[in-house]
Amino acid sequence: MTPRDDATSATRKEQILDAAAELFALQGFYKTTTALVAKTVGVTQPYVFHFFKTKEELFLAVLDRGYRRLVHAFAAVKSPPEELAHRMGGAFEDLLVTHRNEILLVMQAYSIPEPAIREEVKSKFAEIHRMVSERFAQAGIPDAPGEAGMFIGTGLLIALSQILELPKLLPWCEDE
Repeated sequence: MTPRDDATSATRKEQILDAAAELFALQGFYKTTTALVAKTVGVTQPYVFHFFKTKEELFLAVLDRGYRRLVHAFAAVKSPPEELAHRMGGAFEDLLVTHRNEILLVMQAYSIPEPAIREEVKSKFAEIHRMVSERFAQAGIPDAPGEAGMFIGTGLLIALSQILELPKLLPWCEDE
């Protein structure tokens, strides 16, 4: 394989992940098929299987990409301690604009009962909690683990309001 072939392959893999994120977000895990992902990208289903052996593996790859975006965004926040949670929340909201499908999938994937997906989501949420707790503790925020839990809970509430298109679920938003 030439470097150009490698670049084309990497681009196609990203296109498959993008299409899968959109389809999983629109239709859910069970209604999205690898055939539909392939059709959306303009490749064959065996080509999708070249990168991802199963639909579950593809879904987990989409989740992992969203998770890495969250971790990177939270780690990149530079802030005085008293503004840390607010700025990290802003980074989360920015991701909802730039990578909406992936982030909403990460935030709701716990609802999929497939054991491998559940375990992966549990592991990723535990890691996000650990990371946020550490950031809060370093900033001197009292009860950093509890505040990290509240921070994640707020993110889940924001995701729910986005998915249901019900901004009034957020106490800081005016009723419509």
